[in-house]
Amino acid sequence: MPGIDESLLEAMRLPGARGASLVDWISGLALGAVGDAPGGDLEATAAETAELARHVAESGSLAPAGGTAPRDDEPPVEDMIVTTADSYHLLRFVSTPFDSTVFLHLWLDRNDGNLALARIRLAEMADRLVLG
Repeated sequence: MPGIDESLLEAMRLPGARGASLVDWISGLALGAVGDAPGGDLEATAAETAELARHVAESGSLAPAGGTAPRDDEPPVEDMIVTTADSYHLLRFVSTPFDSTVFLHLWLDRNDGNLALARIRLAEMADRLVLG
């Protein structure tokens, strides 16, 4: 099972990948990062995406339909996609046996990236990721 560094390097092999990080959405700190960051500042990107992820993770209105609530230690959302003029930002929440407060952030070039493939691969990476 891959750790943080191996998972992030795997993410960077996706077509159009510009940068990848694993971020704690409570503290806003990057636990690992590779490649570039929007604006060139990895720490600022981690903090800003963590704020967005925290709002989504704590949103009651985004809970699953049909009355099936997630476990107390996991967010109600699997992933988020933010689209800009030239890129995609894919945030995939990672479920862990302990407090699930981390997500994978993949920054993709909009012209070269394959969003569907990236979603599938990031979900697989999140399932295999070993933290600790």
